Amino acid sequence: MTLARKASFRAFMTAAVMTLACWQMTGGQARAAEEPQWQHATALTGEPRYGADATHFNYVNPDAPKGGTVKLSSIGGFDNFNVLAPRGNLAPGLGLIYESLMESSLDEVDISSMYGVIAEAMRYPEDYSWVEYRLNPKARWQDGTPITAQDVIWSYEKAIELSPQQKFYYKDVSKVEELPGGVIRFSFASAGNRELPHTVGQILVLPKHWWEGTDAKGNKRDISRTTLEPPLGSGPYRMKSFVANREVVYERVKDYWGEDLPIRAGTNNFDEVRYISFLDRTVAFEAFKGGQYDFHLENSASAWLKNYDFPAVRDGRVVKEEFIDHGSGRMQAFVPNLRLKKFQDPRVRLALNYAFDFETGNTIISGGLNKRINSYFAGTDELEAKGLPEGKELEILETVRDEVPPEVFTKPYVNPVGGSPEKVRANLREAVKLLREAGYTLKGGKMVDAQGDPLSFEMLYFDQGAERTLLPYQQNLRDIGITMTLRVVDMPQYINRVNSRDFEMTTLVWAQSLSPGNEQRNMWGSESADRENSQNYAGIQNPAVDKLIDRIIFAKDREELVAATRALDRVLLWNHYVIPQFYADVDRTARWNRFGHPDNMPEFTYGFPTIWWYDASLAAKTGGAQ
Repeated sequence: MTLARKASFRAFMTAAVMTLACWQMTGGQARAAEEPQWQHATALTGEPRYGADATHFNYVNPDAPKGGTVKLSSIGGFDNFNVLAPRGNLAPGLGLIYESLMESSLDEVDISSMYGVIAEAMRYPEDYSWVEYRLNPKARWQDGTPITAQDVIWSYEKAIELSPQQKFYYKDVSKVEELPGGVIRFSFASAGNRELPHTVGQILVLPKHWWEGTDAKGNKRDISRTTLEPPLGSGPYRMKSFVANREVVYERVKDYWGEDLPIRAGTNNFDEVRYISFLDRTVAFEAFKGGQYDFHLENSASAWLKNYDFPAVRDGRVVKEEFIDHGSGRMQAFVPNLRLKKFQDPRVRLALNYAFDFETGNTIISGGLNKRINSYFAGTDELEAKGLPEGKELEILETVRDEVPPEVFTKPYVNPVGGSPEKVRANLREAVKLLREAGYTLKGGKMVDAQGDPLSFEMLYFDQGAERTLLPYQQNLRDIGITMTLRVVDMPQYINRVNSRDFEMTTLVWAQSLSPGNEQRNMWGSESADRENSQNYAGIQNPAVDKLIDRIIFAKDREELVAATRALDRVLLWNHYVIPQFYADVDRTARWNRFGHPDNMPEFTYGFPTIWWYDASLAAKTGGAQ
């Protein structure tokens, strides 16, 4: 019974209680209004493109036929199906069997918008101090068991326990807890990081009950060790069969619980996805020509020009197609190990850049198809530092003025330009000048330091095709007294040596999204420099770089994010940490003509094979129906 209904109370008491009740009611409504609302999707900037009433996304064919097989390739073999095991070579395609809480669309700026998969909804406050995900009650594992909050929490905890890289990436998560109603809350150590609610939504969710159970032989499973037991998933495919190091086959789950999700409509159309593993790219390409797999992504401009005059291309059974790449950026470079004394002087590193003649190699080897990289975000346009800093970017750079090279404010960054014998000679003279300034002397045809030790290093690589670029570079270095020894190893050894920092110089690639954030700490941040398996391969430790990374992570809007990214780009460039190589702003593909794709392809990817389908009529003309 409420106080207002007690007639024996005096009139003034009744009035007071009613006033208090009104105050509490309106105050409660105000507090409820302050609570963040549940939403089906979220965007880093602006609003998600697709509303809660969307049935499918614009770039798919919602009526795409289901069926057929697509055969893909991988390089290097595999011996592990456990995505969290610290060791082993993972099998390709494991992402087909797992889901995350949320997922990005293919036609919005990278991860700027995310839509529910295992989570049907999410919410977070204006200060980004926590995020909650509410599980989709339909979500289940392929054995019929519902996906629970404990699966999510366990997956997160095991990821940071077993992977130093994951632990570093999620270091701002202070607490994870289960709330009533299938809700998981991630609390953050500091507020203001706009990306964190999105980042934790990408966690791959694994089945706790399966991993804590036993296998067919009664042996207890161990999430910390490699395994070749086909894992239990929740996604649109399950593992059908495999031969270790050679082939793995996935089959479409006919009763997949997420089939009707808007983000899944018109996708995952093949009955089978088959990955065939090859030891090297040359053997793989010969297999493609023979029809052993269906789709080939060509990374070599030289090969694109020279290697596609074979019968299946000439008669149309194999289709060559280029797709403009709007969805990512990259830095590909010769990377000196800055942990070594010989590479710690930026003048030495700049001299090595002067010795690299990109233009001649691009003309002779690549037919002019490649572009020189002049940015750590090459290919993104919006994020690349250009001209001189101004506006918001200049304002951000002023905060680190005393910690960065003065050229950051006075000169646009450009690489040395070769392309002719005269320009190459001038560049080599400049390289010698820089080395002399750094304390080196040319004696008896050798560049030596003050102690008389020659400047030399080993170039580590795994692809013999790289020698077309390496040999001319080696000769230019020899002309100024520097010895570069070429060392080719197999891919597993290469990966192990790079991850353990057991190299002097090598070629590496950093892929960049259109929404940079926490991953920049892992690439360039001081804390990651001496951590094995981080992407800070070079060993960069620079307080100014750390401060600029934080400006990116805690940017309040897209304008500030772009300005801070350009500032970081400019400072990295002017420290001459790497010798930038080249890139292409198109994806060069070849495929056996057995497949269809939507007319309205997504802006940021060609989406093969996710949104493609098997076309029986084309396959009949091409041959080799599957």
